[in-house]
Amino acid sequence: MKMKINLNEVTLPTIHTDPKSVILTDDTMMARKESFLAQMKSHSIDTAIIYADREHGANFEYLTGFIPRFEEALLVVHATGENYLLLGNENLKLAAHSRIEAKAIHVPFFSLPNQPMTGEKTLADHFKESQISPDAAIGIIGWKLFTSSQYDNSGLFDLPFYIVDSLIDYVSERTQLKNFAHALISPESGLRTTHNANEIAHFEYGATLAGIGMFNATQALEVGKTEKEVGALLAQDGQPNTVTTISAAGQRFTNATLYPRDNEIKLQDNYSMTVGYKGGLSSRAGFAAYSQDDLPDNQKDYLEKVGKPYFRAYATWLENIEVGVVGDKFYSMIEDIFPSEVYGWTLNPGHYTGDDEWMASPFYPGSKAEVKSGQMFQVDIIPSVSGYSGASAEEPIAVADQALRDELKQHYPETWKRIEDRRNYIKNVIQIELSDDVLPLSDTVAFYTPFFLNKTLAYTKEV
Repeated sequence: MKMKINLNEVTLPTIHTDPKSVILTDDTMMARKESFLAQMKSHSIDTAIIYADREHGANFEYLTGFIPRFEEALLVVHATGENYLLLGNENLKLAAHSRIEAKAIHVPFFSLPNQPMTGEKTLADHFKESQISPDAAIGIIGWKLFTSSQYDNSGLFDLPFYIVDSLIDYVSERTQLKNFAHALISPESGLRTTHNANEIAHFEYGATLAGIGMFNATQALEVGKTEKEVGALLAQDGQPNTVTTISAAGQRFTNATLYPRDNEIKLQDNYSMTVGYKGGLSSRAGFAAYSQDDLPDNQKDYLEKVGKPYFRAYATWLENIEVGVVGDKFYSMIEDIFPSEVYGWTLNPGHYTGDDEWMASPFYPGSKAEVKSGQMFQVDIIPSVSGYSGASAEEPIAVADQALRDELKQHYPETWKRIEDRRNYIKNVIQIELSDDVLPLSDTVAFYTPFFLNKTLAYTKEV
């Protein structure tokens, strides 16, 4: 029987203000390094080279604890456990703060344009300083997991050309260079796709911030306010965003503008909001409206055509995610209840999250990847129905078995209390059943008011 979705007046979710940051422990960082060395051994890699810049630093940060901000950088990890950090002028000082011990090497090439090139050498010289053997089997990690059917993915590299070109010249044979990103982000075995209790508590802080920002913005949205006024409420604790913040009314991207504008909200406007922090993203799409009567004339049937079918798929997603679910089966389930041919979604219906908003996804046709305890996901289905505005209530959750739940409860009671409050709200107010494995990471998971001027009229499952 098809799940029924209604719009009902609901009590507002509890918003947990002022969450405290949870720092990654030395034990966590050491375990990451040891697991990575084991991956290198398993794949017969002598040396791993991990690239980073401001936009693509999560794989580098996984081991060092930091990103090189506005410069480029390389982390060189040898199978012996010896490490080198190749850093530009303004990040050289950060080597002393690295969470794994590493020798600093100054590489002026990695600095900003026109800065001093004092101590300049060739990259080959820096490779020698880093003890990289020209005959080594070298695993290269940029940020991307290539899944092409047209190329040999192991030979694709997403580092700047001048670095790759120098490496090709440096080694004896080009075939010594292999893309090694799968060691960190592969849905089957990537280290970064699973997390311990310390890591989940660490990321729950950022996910909580996203929910706070989204709740504040949706509750404050009014006719006459500007996108900037609403968008300002999405910012939290001065923390860095993992995606471009969205606060947009009516027609988007005017004059190619991606960011909140001085555009004033009008009754009937479609409205989009998105904010993401390390650990999770919150997104909403709906209307500056009080009820269905306020919808544009050509979208009076929006709820039936888009809104309710979307939330039915969303609720089905939440009710069926658990440890052991296979990616292909999960994808097929969403396809069955929310056919892409009808609803126009083209991306994966959910993906891993963490330091970067979209790491990879196990949910695709033919996927054999299983959902594992300790994984974190975005509930992310993006409909695109011709003639209708979109729908979105994207939010982050974690999946944890009994042992991991017990560890969270014991060592991070404040985090656990927030998770319990969210589970109770989703189950008792929104009426969505959850496996014991599901840990909502944001206060706004499943709370979706498509008419943004009616602050308590939300989708619920009929029981």
